[in-house]
Amino acid sequence: MGRKKIVAGNWKMNTSLSEAITLATQIVELSDNKLEVEKILFPPFPFITSVGQITKDNLHFFIGAQNCSEYQNGAYTGEISASMLHSIGCSYVLIGHSERRQYFNETSEQLILKMKNALTLNIKVVFCFGEKLEQRKQNLHFNTVKQQLTEVLSVFSENDLQNVILAYEPVWAIGTGETATPEQAQEMHAYVRTVITEIFSKQAAENTSILYGGSCNAQNAKQLFSCLDVDGGLIGGASLKAQDFNTICQSFN
Repeated sequence: MGRKKIVAGNWKMNTSLSEAITLATQIVELSDNKLEVEKILFPPFPFITSVGQITKDNLHFFIGAQNCSEYQNGAYTGEISASMLHSIGCSYVLIGHSERRQYFNETSEQLILKMKNALTLNIKVVFCFGEKLEQRKQNLHFNTVKQQLTEVLSVFSENDLQNVILAYEPVWAIGTGETATPEQAQEMHAYVRTVITEIFSKQAAENTSILYGGSCNAQNAKQLFSCLDVDGGLIGGASLKAQDFNTICQSFN
């Protein structure tokens, strides 16, 4: 069985409630349900339930959260637990996004706890990783990615990995207008499969979906998705435009 084709829209800290409802409604209306592409929407926390109501009866649509707490419950003001997400029907959660690592200094130890909390509740994880510009310039991109993957994933079992999607984020290509070439994306995605083979097995590596998450848009998605080891995209800015998001969903060869 081939790997799933997946397009995930990370809305980040954007939209009001009415804008989120309008955007989700437009995405659903434009969507071609005949396409076997798994579509995951990651709205801001306050809008998850409202967006979920719009997508719930539509084939291939899933709702996710942009983060969850490393703590299960308790006196942690402002935190949102995996069990809270589970209780409102979240199917997915983003863990380790580059902005969380950069702005909130999230460590591998924290990411492990977040993933454990989510997976215990059968919430699937989209685990993000990737190198910064200086690391690529110093030819450290492979080492950086291997370290990020190994430090976290080696704690989990091959069975756990079945509920994990990987998302490669070349940090230098996020929100900058820069994009890795299809050749660069394919090179890294293929390398990631070798790392997964080392940690788990060749079969696990072949079965794991790896998304490209560096300024993928309606113009470049077709080229990126044509790469052998690119199974879809984690979409930022373009996911805030319903037509662009659906164009991306239709970009698989």
